Amino acid sequence: MPDDENVRPSFLIIEDDPSISEIVARVLDKEGFITHSAFDGPQGLDAYYLTQPNIIILDVNMPVMDGWETLARLRRVSETPVIMLTVYSAKQDIIKGLELGADDYLVKPFGIKELIARVTTVLRRTSLVL
Repeated sequence: MPDDENVRPSFLIIEDDPSISEIVARVLDKEGFITHSAFDGPQGLDAYYLTQPNIIILDVNMPVMDGWETLARLRRVSETPVIMLTVYSAKQDIIKGLELGADDYLVKPFGIKELIARVTTVLRRTSLVL
């Protein structure tokens, strides 16, 4: 990862479970990324506009506004890559997430190495890392 903070990719983690949000943030911080967190859909949308992250990691099962609606609203205004991170593992849920515009879909529980690999792949596809 580049040392200059101005070129370090930033992530917005929209996850209602503080322990999972903290784990993901810690992993990404350790990899040299900048992280921001929100704990429901409306907070996530507000945080998106404030932080303009390079990638969004989004849970589905959240209070106030679920991840499906949050993703749909994000897609109306942004092409920022989104990785869904959720317990919903049924094929129809994965398909729904991808059809709504998610760039990847990772099912909980997840492995740290798999999360890093998927993040790196999305960054590579968006030319943020080689």
